[in-house]
Amino acid sequence: MSNGMIRTGIGGWTYEPWRGVFFPEGLAQKRELEYASRAVTAIEVNGTYYGSQKPATFASWAKTAPDGFVFALKASRFCTNRKVLAESGDSIAKFIGQGIVELGDKLGPILWQFMATKKFDADDFAAFLKLLPASHKGVALRHAIQVRHDSFHVPEFVAMARAAGVSLVFADSAEYPAIADVTGDFVYARLEKAVETVPTGYTPAELDRWLEVAQAWAAGCQPVGLPYASPEQPAKKPRDTFVFFINGAKVRAPAGAMALLERLNA
Repeated sequence: MSNGMIRTGIGGWTYEPWRGVFFPEGLAQKRELEYASRAVTAIEVNGTYYGSQKPATFASWAKTAPDGFVFALKASRFCTNRKVLAESGDSIAKFIGQGIVELGDKLGPILWQFMATKKFDADDFAAFLKLLPASHKGVALRHAIQVRHDSFHVPEFVAMARAAGVSLVFADSAEYPAIADVTGDFVYARLEKAVETVPTGYTPAELDRWLEVAQAWAAGCQPVGLPYASPEQPAKKPRDTFVFFINGAKVRAPAGAMALLERLNA
């Protein structure tokens, strides 16, 4: 039984401090996606959180990126930043229907990120999960949930996510609590502790550790040493794994992602 695929990536590609650091001096801005999508194997798109895109835009991204590359899309804030999640059906439908399926097989997971002030309400969150569609226009959809409040660190929430078939985002964060329980058929990790004084954001030893963790996830395991909310173990099966270097010292994110990718390919 082969392991799942491990992809390493960054958040977006339009970032001025990357010019001359990650992007070569003089590279035309219109070629930055072309360059970035060949340096890493996935990109988390933040722009979709703030506003809708045209179908032609998604089609253009898909055409620019190479085969095997994927875009993870952060879902609209209008879906998640609300008091009653059960009432977000129209916003979810608008987000899904804006043309994301134009990405085709380059459509990666959809990230549903919640504010740090959002607390766990079992009934309301269960209602929200039921609103997430399994597919759209024949394209399968994968959902990842990032919660950032301590109240979610309970077995009930983990069981709810597993029953819904959604993945919990593991965030290596200095600000928010982490939940490492594997709940879906893929793993989504965000490494948010990069420091600018380290060329790769994370030290070589830390990158070696994250390589081991990613390989364990891809093999279907829950790695030792991470914070879990439930004693229940997931079914052991290969899982595609996404590791994004994002937040923290963003200027170092591409170097971190490429260093982890180099380790994967060694």
